[in-house]
Amino acid sequence: MKTKDIENIELKFLDLKDYQELKSAMISAYTNMPNSYWGEHHIESLIKKFPEGQVVIKINGQLAGCALSIIVDYGSFDDEHTYKDITGNYSFSTHTDEGDVLYGIDVFIKPDFRGLRLGRRLYDYRKELAEKLNLRGIAFGGRMPNYHQYADAISPKEYIEKVKRKEINDSVLNFQISNDFHPTKVMKGYLEGDKASGEYAMLMEWDNIYYKKPTKKATIKKRVVRLGLIQWQMRPYKDLEELLNQAEYFIDAVAGYRSDFALFPEFFNAPLMAKDNHLSTPEAIRELAKHTEAIVSKFSEFSITYNINIISGSMPEMRDGRLYNVGYLCRRDGTVERYEKLHVTPDEARVWGMQGGSQIRAFDTDCGKIGILICYDSEFPELSRLLADEGMDILFVPFLTDTQNGYSRVRHCSQARAIENECYVAIAGSVGNLPNVENMDIQFAQSMVFTPCDFSFPTNGIKAEATPNTEMILIADVDIDLLRELHQFGAVKNLRDRRKDLFEIKKK
Repeated sequence: MKTKDIENIELKFLDLKDYQELKSAMISAYTNMPNSYWGEHHIESLIKKFPEGQVVIKINGQLAGCALSIIVDYGSFDDEHTYKDITGNYSFSTHTDEGDVLYGIDVFIKPDFRGLRLGRRLYDYRKELAEKLNLRGIAFGGRMPNYHQYADAISPKEYIEKVKRKEINDSVLNFQISNDFHPTKVMKGYLEGDKASGEYAMLMEWDNIYYKKPTKKATIKKRVVRLGLIQWQMRPYKDLEELLNQAEYFIDAVAGYRSDFALFPEFFNAPLMAKDNHLSTPEAIRELAKHTEAIVSKFSEFSITYNINIISGSMPEMRDGRLYNVGYLCRRDGTVERYEKLHVTPDEARVWGMQGGSQIRAFDTDCGKIGILICYDSEFPELSRLLADEGMDILFVPFLTDTQNGYSRVRHCSQARAIENECYVAIAGSVGNLPNVENMDIQFAQSMVFTPCDFSFPTNGIKAEATPNTEMILIADVDIDLLRELHQFGAVKNLRDRRKDLFEIKKK
């Protein structure tokens, strides 16, 4: 049929009244497999058990194609199952509403209607159905009807590899791959009587990126996450209590907008060094480190009181006689985690004698996995790649930069991290000046939230940006499900396309 002759295309649930037309269509579609059609009692059983899984395409009122499906508990079958096994000896007793995988029993397009991309519509319906029913994916045994032409020369596995490299044309397998199904295993003896395929089939699977594993817990992991960035003004404080009052003010502000995270900048507590300006700079920073434990304790209280996860930016800390630049993740459930700056700047090492940390890992939260890199660490792409491999969705970068060129390094490197790791990146810094604190004279910052650059995101990769050099908060929502779509359907796939056969990045 030509497109100019089409007056109407309908996707409809299969009705038992369609059976005679369906039978005729199956016979014409499977000419190389005699008597390959379902009996009326089979179709009646499928419709009764799972009506949503049985659909037909009609063109101008005429049946043009069909897709039949059941839901199975996939874990109860091994990878070597046959068509007979999966259908319960063709009785469909294997169907269960409590299953986790939509299994394709049959899909075909009548010869007169091929070339109109109707098969894509049937596959798209199955995907939407799997998402609607919260199934973890779709599976089916894909026939290999051209394999008999090569069976004497190559194995089924070699055949599939040649099809994928376009050395052999297999329209069926190519169509399935182009519809986001991936071959996972060659199954021998799958469909009895399928001589064209040598009774081999390729197990094809599609993963539902929106699948949420059922849980008995009352908590729900959030998919749209609200970030609260605090662009902190450096100003004199008479004591720790006054600084904590200012910090609580900002936490209260971002929590009032129901933010899930509050991000503070690097060394936001530096104003407390003013009273020690008469000391040498190494001594003054070590005096500041004495406040870290009390700040972390108070921030943990705030995280519970205001129901928000707090990323404390960073603070100096003494451990075993050595000075480190560290921060703490204070979760709203009361737990606390420590992170370290791994690459200290030449200035931090020379002026303060600060040491680089040794631990890097992603953190689990009620909003997914996050990573935290302090300022200079964002300029080393290997670190964020390690975190991405651990499943990081959001990277937080607390920073402190004195000049605009220093800020530009953090900004542009952080945006690169969002693109190459297909994640969100939030950066927050301090503004203003501290005339009475040595080595902390001036600050420049523009806090921002970066995204990957693809169709579902801002074209420039910037979700939100604060006013430069102005004390303020920045609130932005990020959708974790958009990252899942990007991983699967992005115009490019930076994480998936890495040549791991040539290189790898791993922790020592």
